[in-house]
Amino acid sequence: MIGCAVSLAGCGASQAAETAGSPAPAPSAAPATSAHPVVVELFQSQGCSSCPPANTNVNAIADRPDVLALSFAVTYWDQLGWKDTFGSPRWTARQWDYAHHGGRAQVSTPQVIVNGSTAIVGSNRQQLDATIARAGPARGGPALARVGTTLRVGAGAAGAQSAVWLVRYDPRVRQVPIRAGENGGRTLPHRDIVREIVNLGAWTGPAATFAIPIGGETGLASAVLVQRGIGGPITAALKL
Repeated sequence: MIGCAVSLAGCGASQAAETAGSPAPAPSAAPATSAHPVVVELFQSQGCSSCPPANTNVNAIADRPDVLALSFAVTYWDQLGWKDTFGSPRWTARQWDYAHHGGRAQVSTPQVIVNGSTAIVGSNRQQLDATIARAGPARGGPALARVGTTLRVGAGAAGAQSAVWLVRYDPRVRQVPIRAGENGGRTLPHRDIVREIVNLGAWTGPAATFAIPIGGETGLASAVLVQRGIGGPITAALKL
């Protein structure tokens, strides 16, 4: 918890340095579409007073067909008076994977990761929109298609092993009353809260098929991500 405590204490400074040090992605060769969305991952917490503006910005783009917006509730704010109702240590670990891969010594909230590679704070709507436009769709990976309960992954150049993730998230707006902590007394809207991530298997270049398991929680939407390495770039994405 030491690293988390440091990040909470120095949240503003670490976010500013992170944004300034993030390289601008190259212009996309093709625009994002519903079949090839740009992946926007928000790491936030109900206990973080700096998070609602970023949460609002990501909620506002959640209905765009060319965007796959995913909200991950981290747990390192739970010690400060309010336990996030959607928090999971797995989502905290995912944010740390991005930090380690990107050479960052800390994690902080709010944080937006675009296509698994570009990190920004997310509170500035203009910066968020510009980053999404520059990034374009997740690319460099295989073609993805759903056929019934099967995911078909096309052939591609052999390279580093990629994980094929099934993500289940809640697309509905959830109004959550916060009763303690920095946001105590507020009711915060949440969308696209990630409820489950399932590793379907590995992809290394040859065409492959994976069974799509049946989810237990009703009302969730699903998407597939192909991600290179641990905390690496997302090279393909598909809303199911």
